[in-house]
Amino acid sequence: MPSGRSGGAMSTSAERVLPDGSVARLRAVPYDDPLARTLVEAVQQEYVARYGGRDEAVVDPAEFRPPAGLFLVAELDGAPAGCGAWRVHPPGGVEIKRVYVAAGFRRRGLAQAIMAELECSAARAGHRSVVLNTGRRQPEAVALYADLGYVPVPGFGVYACSPEAVFLGKELAALTHGEESTWAS
Repeated sequence: MPSGRSGGAMSTSAERVLPDGSVARLRAVPYDDPLARTLVEAVQQEYVARYGGRDEAVVDPAEFRPPAGLFLVAELDGAPAGCGAWRVHPPGGVEIKRVYVAAGFRRRGLAQAIMAELECSAARAGHRSVVLNTGRRQPEAVALYADLGYVPVPGFGVYACSPEAVFLGKELAALTHGEESTWAS
């Protein structure tokens, strides 16, 4: 549940209260920011451990610059704890990428908070659907996305035909009157 957003339409951070009462600070940074690169490398190492190699999907840092995309870093008590991003994915939606929570911060609701902020920011930017792909060797991710209402969608990208890949998507909630973009403006 959001506890508040700092700033106005050009805000670069938000806070979300986690189920244990701690507060996650989510802030937008460029994909090629040093902190973002560190967290993306941690994601890649997770893939190496689970799949034996790095993610081969092509990622251009420019795709994650507002208003065409967003890269969020999540911090708990000032420490980098996770990340997530979205980029435009035709037709008319976005693709969620690089959702990650560091091992010491897992099972506290941080991934749900990251996903909620990614979905809300994409909706505020005018997008109506979201897709993502994960893998069968990430059962906790598959369970998270199912809990968040994601359903199977056709495969796409470099892993479209991979038997290990899981492709999911959902429609985003429509904005209510008075909501404005805080990230992707």
